[in-house]
Amino acid sequence: MSVTIEELERQHRELQLPSVDLTDAWRLGSLIVEVARERRLAVTVDLRHGEQQVFHAALPGTSADNDDWISRKAAVVRRFGEASYLVGERYRARGREFDLDPARYAAHGGSFPLLVCGTGMVGTVTVSGLPQLDDHLLVTECLARYLAEPSR
Repeated sequence: MSVTIEELERQHRELQLPSVDLTDAWRLGSLIVEVARERRLAVTVDLRHGEQQVFHAALPGTSADNDDWISRKAAVVRRFGEASYLVGERYRARGREFDLDPARYAAHGGSFPLLVCGTGMVGTVTVSGLPQLDDHLLVTECLARYLAEPSR
């Protein structure tokens, strides 16, 4: 499966929340963990509201290396305001290597901005442990499911 840049840009426009507080972060993070457990995925899940880490879960089969990937992917989202996979795909589409310090930034899939309608980015939601497109798809699938919940 592949995802086009246009599809990634559409996700950025559509996967916006009416608000995000600590309860929302807990519910979204818990949903991602629940889906990952159902599928027996070895992932680490991280949500940040601003610079505050408000949710973190490491499932069996993960390691501290996943925490490093989360930090570097989320740094891309904070810097560019867009999904880490979208940033990487734009570079690849131009035939360029992502040229920021790889010790600090990773333009690989799995981190998505927590976007609030009318406000913009208020944090990040990040998954690490799968191939980069699968990390990205897990985050965006769960964001879409979260937005579709009747209690939202």
